[in-house]
Amino acid sequence: MKANPNDQLLLLDVADIDRRLAQAEATRKNPPQAARVQELIARRTGLGGELAARAGARDDLALELKRVEADVEVVTARRARDADRLNSATDQKIAQSLESEIASLDRRRSDLETTELELMEKIEAAEAAVAEQQQLMAEVTSEGQRLSVEAKELVASSTALIDTLTRDRAAVVGRIPSDLMDLYERLRSRGQGTALFTRGTCGACNVMLSPNDVQKLRDAADDDVALCPECGGIMVRTNESGLARGSGVPRFTESD
Repeated sequence: MKANPNDQLLLLDVADIDRRLAQAEATRKNPPQAARVQELIARRTGLGGELAARAGARDDLALELKRVEADVEVVTARRARDADRLNSATDQKIAQSLESEIASLDRRRSDLETTELELMEKIEAAEAAVAEQQQLMAEVTSEGQRLSVEAKELVASSTALIDTLTRDRAAVVGRIPSDLMDLYERLRSRGQGTALFTRGTCGACNVMLSPNDVQKLRDAADDDVALCPECGGIMVRTNESGLARGSGVPRFTESD
């Protein structure tokens, strides 16, 4: 295929726009924050389960404390009744029985009060564990919200960039002959496209051509559309390509 060298140069602009479009589209579909946000969602779910377990353990202790406190009230009330009866008792056996029961109630109340203190200490520790878990969840939630905002902003900016690049591409494509553009599109659909040929290397696949292939390029006319023998992509030749003949004068430049 033949194509004006300047039209071939325009393909580099199209290829650059296509590269940037691909990057912007990838960012729009999958912003870099997305993976971390998913990690944080999973992390928060795990923390939530642990928080529920800790809160449940704390609530169980609180219920147990209420039960013990109720038992203390019962024992205290019963002891008060026995003490009143003892004060008015005239029968020695009844008095001895009441004294024995009061002593037993005192021991029972002492045990219950000890249990109360132990439960209070456990509840205090459980409250601290719940607060610790809540703090962790708050930190995870805060980071997730911040990253979500950043991701939305990045998606919006990527969408705007895609719109701008799409307009730029249409403007450049409008200056390129349709047959050359069709060739580029076919090659790009296969992952080849076009790139600058420079210092004996195809920019599309980064493979250095053999001396024979370089000589073929040197002998080719400026308006020949050269395809890479390795990847099949269009190799655009400029004064950077190192293909000058004899005197070292470039075969053509971007201003030709």
